[in-house]
Amino acid sequence: MTMLKWITKDTHINFMKARFFTYTLSIVLVVLSFLSMYYKGFNFGIDFSGGVLMEIKSEKPINVEEIRSKLSVLKLDELNLQTMGEEKNELMIRAQADNANEEAQRKAVIDIKKILGSSYEYRRVENVGPQVGDELKTAGIVASVLAMLAIAIYIWVRFEWQFALGALVGLFHDIIVTIGLLSFFSFDFSLTTVAAILTLVGYSINDTVVTYDRIRENLKKYRKMPQLELLNKSINDIFSRTILTGVTTLCAVIPLYLCGGEALESFSFTIFAGLIIGTYSSIYVCTAFLNLFDLRAVNHKDEDNVFATIG
Repeated sequence: MTMLKWITKDTHINFMKARFFTYTLSIVLVVLSFLSMYYKGFNFGIDFSGGVLMEIKSEKPINVEEIRSKLSVLKLDELNLQTMGEEKNELMIRAQADNANEEAQRKAVIDIKKILGSSYEYRRVENVGPQVGDELKTAGIVASVLAMLAIAIYIWVRFEWQFALGALVGLFHDIIVTIGLLSFFSFDFSLTTVAAILTLVGYSINDTVVTYDRIRENLKKYRKMPQLELLNKSINDIFSRTILTGVTTLCAVIPLYLCGGEALESFSFTIFAGLIIGTYSSIYVCTAFLNLFDLRAVNHKDEDNVFATIG
């Protein structure tokens, strides 16, 4: 209860004091993310790379080396076997057929089942051709770009172009850094991951819009307050809301990451990392970016236009 009272009380933190450090930190994180994507690449899931994904279960612990030896007679590329579950009686099989076409992938599934026999329970079988994988990659990129542009247009219409540019910079930062973490830690990158990225984009922009609303209100309310002080006050005004929203969401995401298993690991990690990065960027990227402009001049100009229209 004491902690809750501390979080919800009025804060007077000088967030903008650290803006030069966070400018550097954000640039370094973005650069490192690009380097990881370029040199390490992505651990594309079956959705994007094409191939066979199978999950099998046995009544007793599975001997991975024995399974690998049995499947070695097949012409499979990038055969990856990974046990799951505390009892080590579940196994995920990821592989690609030699020539990577859809017919060969279907045949690979039949051959794997024939070799392993009926003593295993086949809980999940997926088969995606490489052409479909390439199409899904393109669709995922297009969806992310369109989402960013639509959000930027919305912010531009609702606020001013400086705010829209700040929101766009923040979204770019959030997406690149999150994707960089997925690349660095070799998390599975699939359509589920793209859904998580779009989810964090929505969360991040929601946090940014709330902050921007408060900034606009304070610009009208405190006409003589220095701009840097006003930005600090605006962040402090909604800081308790930001923390409580983030903590509440993390309470759902952390158990999902710890107990959701292999299938939800990438999704839950993306949401978890995105929450932290999005909260950081709404303060130190989107809001700090506004200090590069004279917001009062923009605000007065808009008011003059309103009075001119009324007149």
